[in-house]
Amino acid sequence: MIIETERLILRPFTENDAEDVYEYLKSPEVNCFACMKLSSLKEAVQEMKRRVGETEYYFAIILKESGKVIGEIEAYPESGEPHSDVNAVKDTFSPCWMLNAEYQGKGYAFEAAHAFFDYLFKEKGARRIYAYTEDYNLPSQHLCEKLGMRKEGLFKEFVSFVNNPDGTPRYENTYQYAILKKEWHDS
Repeated sequence: MIIETERLILRPFTENDAEDVYEYLKSPEVNCFACMKLSSLKEAVQEMKRRVGETEYYFAIILKESGKVIGEIEAYPESGEPHSDVNAVKDTFSPCWMLNAEYQGKGYAFEAAHAFFDYLFKEKGARRIYAYTEDYNLPSQHLCEKLGMRKEGLFKEFVSFVNNPDGTPRYENTYQYAILKKEWHDS
């Protein structure tokens, strides 16, 4: 699957993307991506080999003009209810997006996320899309709002991705944003 916008191409990852991906995953800016940190180009190559098979829900964000991978966006279908039965409809998605810091602030995240949301709602049967963002991640909060998502709540000390210097978990406050398919079409 390939999604095109005015300036971007969203496409599945290839093994050739390793160097560009390593550029932004060698030092993830937000704690929620700490588990994705890559320590070497060799590790990035292995990660790209792992990602190659995913063609529907995990995309590299590519600049059309240069072919450079500047980030990624992904979301997988879920039931929306953690205790639902195995046959429950999977029409809820929680996207995750990340851009190379050198390409932030240029509207690329909005362009990619808008196209991806459109794809999820129109092609993948999404009924609801929700996103979590740390209370300190103002650019991500702004992106959610620009996409028409509403702030549904703040979860205090919701999750820990990293530890404090003394080894104890550092819990983060997290906002949840969401938008329904009927709201997306109305926007």
